[in-house]
Amino acid sequence: MGIAGVILCLVVGTGLILLLTGLWKRFARETLPTFVGLPGGSWALGAALGVITVLGVTAGLRCAPGVPGGTRLTRALRSAGTTLCCAAAFGPLFYLLSGLRARNCRSGSCAYLPGTGTTLLAYVVTAGLLGWSVHRWTRARAAEQLARERMRVRRLRKKGKGKSRAARK
Repeated sequence: MGIAGVILCLVVGTGLILLLTGLWKRFARETLPTFVGLPGGSWALGAALGVITVLGVTAGLRCAPGVPGGTRLTRALRSAGTTLCCAAAFGPLFYLLSGLRARNCRSGSCAYLPGTGTTLLAYVVTAGLLGWSVHRWTRARAAEQLARERMRVRRLRKKGKGKSRAARK
């Protein structure tokens, strides 16, 4: 009975994954031409999706469950926030990849959509440059905080308060 249950769960899980993947691809292929046709075109769409990805990654890193303890509600909300941030980080990339032409597709539903290559290029450039600048900014803030902490400890030591109890006596 246990093996049959596992096999049934695997079949149902695989079916759900294929269904969701197909729905996502269909959504992307139907909406991408509309977004590319807006003012600014594929460059603006790629830049906007790149910004969404960087914001999702940044928020996901800040929202990651790093504090042990807390109530179940707090942990559940933190996990839900992390899930949403990961969706914001990876969703635009999967959206753009779903809009690209499939390699072994013979039907007309996977023909090339004009502007998808340019959108992907703008996405990669925007996400790369913005991600690099956010990384540099956070590293500079961390170095500044470390320097402030070192100065504080140095001032305490000059006053004699940074020594151990045995050294003060």
